[in-house]
Amino acid sequence: MEEINKMQSIPDLESALCSVLRVDLPEPRKGVLLELYVQTVLFCREHSFNKEQTSTLLSIIKSIHEANVETPLNNSEQCFKYCRELLLCHSVRRPPFSISLFNADEVNRVLTYILSNYMKHYKLYKYIFTTQVNLDLSLRYSGMPDIGSPTVEDSSAPGVENETEAEDGTSSETQQASIAAPAGATSELKALIEQQVREQMMLVSGQLDQRIKEKASQQNSALDYSQNSHKAKK
Repeated sequence: MEEINKMQSIPDLESALCSVLRVDLPEPRKGVLLELYVQTVLFCREHSFNKEQTSTLLSIIKSIHEANVETPLNNSEQCFKYCRELLLCHSVRRPPFSISLFNADEVNRVLTYILSNYMKHYKLYKYIFTTQVNLDLSLRYSGMPDIGSPTVEDSSAPGVENETEAEDGTSSETQQASIAAPAGATSELKALIEQQVREQMMLVSGQLDQRIKEKASQQNSALDYSQNSHKAKK
């Protein structure tokens, strides 16, 4: 923390945080994460936190962020609960389980800062730092005849008599007719299956979108309630 406290300019502070917190990520993830840490340090300086408090808050932000990006699924409630547990462990003197680094007023400030900065942009951080999940769907049809070019015996092979042109024409037409029938049935079956799959995918996608909207609404309501309750306590 001594090295971080010595830095005054933003570029120097980013360099120090990158070294201390071992931020080794490609852009733009590196820049976004360093911006998060820099704003946390500036918040601590604005409220005259000592180096122990600054170090603890940086660790809390880092832990919440790691909990957020460990899964592409929505875990905002778990992250917020984890945040409160970490703050509680550093605001109550109960060794060896917890220590008192922040008083009640400082806890309210820190919680308000986390809610209005990190948790407010929770989905943005998750989108940037988690791997996107894509569904690659392929269909295979069992029990259908394999459509390929028919094997034709070599008429020049020994022991095989050449047939007349009329017989060749009749045989070719018969083969084409026999191939066209299963080909048409296969295409119709394939189109029917693909249509059913598309309908099911649209149904599932709609259900997921509805759940995401409900979760987002619940999260926004919880954040608004937490902010209002903290303002009321003040």
